[in-house]
Amino acid sequence: MPPKPLGLRPALVAFADELATAQNWDAAALRDQLSGALDLPKVRQLILPAAAGTAKNWGAYRDRFIEPKRLEAGVAFWAEHEGALARAESRYGVPAGIVVGILGVETFYGRITGGFKVLDALATLAFDFPAEHPRAAERQAFFRNELAEFLKLCHENGLDATEVRGSYAGALGLPQFMPGSWRQHAVDFDGDGRVDLINSPDDAIGSVAHYLSEYGWKPGQATHYSVRLPADPITRRRLLAPDIKPHFMAADLVEAGAEPSEAAREHAGPLAVIELQNGPKQPPTVLLGTENFWVVTRYNWSAYYALAVIELGEAVARARAVQIQQQTPPQLPASAPQ
Repeated sequence: MPPKPLGLRPALVAFADELATAQNWDAAALRDQLSGALDLPKVRQLILPAAAGTAKNWGAYRDRFIEPKRLEAGVAFWAEHEGALARAESRYGVPAGIVVGILGVETFYGRITGGFKVLDALATLAFDFPAEHPRAAERQAFFRNELAEFLKLCHENGLDATEVRGSYAGALGLPQFMPGSWRQHAVDFDGDGRVDLINSPDDAIGSVAHYLSEYGWKPGQATHYSVRLPADPITRRRLLAPDIKPHFMAADLVEAGAEPSEAAREHAGPLAVIELQNGPKQPPTVLLGTENFWVVTRYNWSAYYALAVIELGEAVARARAVQIQQQTPPQLPASAPQ
């Protein structure tokens, strides 16, 4: 059965009238536009969390991103946009590898940016959010706000709201910014006078770096360290309780019986004790996340995501170094003096 339009339901009409008044838009036209948006069952299905008991597997998750084709694409992207990546690192302090990692994980360097009509997706989540979601009211309010931000974004940039495509959650362009993040954090990095995260890789590069900088990226700080946790289950649970939020100083961890790496012991700031599951039969991966690791999770609130971004960026940098070395002609020895 094909999706049906949302129709003129009361919540939609109230939203349209309030937004139109605030923005000095035609309320009747906005009502028509929103009521004609399609209610997408697929979007409502995709927004639900994974079923309880679904085992997480860091190794399998990592392998989705650190794989030959994505590495090859990452090396090519870095070579093509080396100047913009260097400028972004210089201006915002965010390493090129982190930006390359995010764009690789998010959209395969622009190859996979989403096939959903954003107006339909956001309208579905704004007015027909699945009630069975554990945080349905909170998430529906979030998507109503993002729908408003999307409509403002389209007005500001001359975009046809009925044609823009993105993810099932309404994320847009190479960096998959939500509309609110686009309006707040995106920058014109190619100097053409407009911000375009859909067609301008330079704007995407600068915007990702600016976003991370705004969330507190500390230039020169590591993202994570290794650690061995104590065997006592009660102590482990206490150390893991804050999750990705940096909470413990290195001395606190040592006092609790953990064994941070030497570099971690010298780290001056707070650290998060992070555990990533590797399925039911393998031991978990454990690490210490710094404030910069926390900043990467502001892009996507997941330690699995953050570590995949970091490791993809590192892997692309290594592959790029090998390629550059192979392309560099050997130096001939200087001729002996006559």
